[in-house]
Amino acid sequence: MAAEHLLPGPPPSLADFRLEAGGTERGSGSSERTSGSRGLRMAKFLSQDQINEYKECFSLYDKQQRGKIKATDLMVAMRCLGASPTPGEVQRHLQTHGIDGNGELDFSTFLTIMHMQIKQEDPKKEILLAMLMADKEKKGYIMASDLRSKLTSLGEKLTHKEVDDLFREAGIEPNGKVKYDEFIHKITLPGQDY
Repeated sequence: MAAEHLLPGPPPSLADFRLEAGGTERGSGSSERTSGSRGLRMAKFLSQDQINEYKECFSLYDKQQRGKIKATDLMVAMRCLGASPTPGEVQRHLQTHGIDGNGELDFSTFLTIMHMQIKQEDPKKEILLAMLMADKEKKGYIMASDLRSKLTSLGEKLTHKEVDDLFREAGIEPNGKVKYDEFIHKITLPGQDY
């Protein structure tokens, strides 16, 4: 193994993502420079379908068809693809890649940023942490009434009707217990594709 593969390098190129996702394209030498464990580890999480979906969205914001989007469009493009970055997270992603707020980023950088954002947005983990904070006695469950109170008063507040709908979908009795693992599994299942 060459010594440069042991050193952290620049973010992986588009070719790195395609190679790991099952494509056959090779970059113009950039994959040799960045195909170390970091690039491959990140790339293996993106399927060719995801890459195609990301490219389609990226192209909508690449108004001049130069293979670049403005940093100011990054948050909207990420949200169009289902990510939920905060302005601070977007700023950190840009800083990590040495891009200022008025700069531009190419598709390879966009893929890397999307991968990092999606990797950190784990709804199961976020829900579990919230439920653990509510379960002071560490019983493995919280009362439905306590969960209702948290959902209607903290963070992005839900209405009582929204909580009723959520409880109905998850099979939770209004005065029952909510076990973390069952609740998280039920509410994080993919929605039906109609």
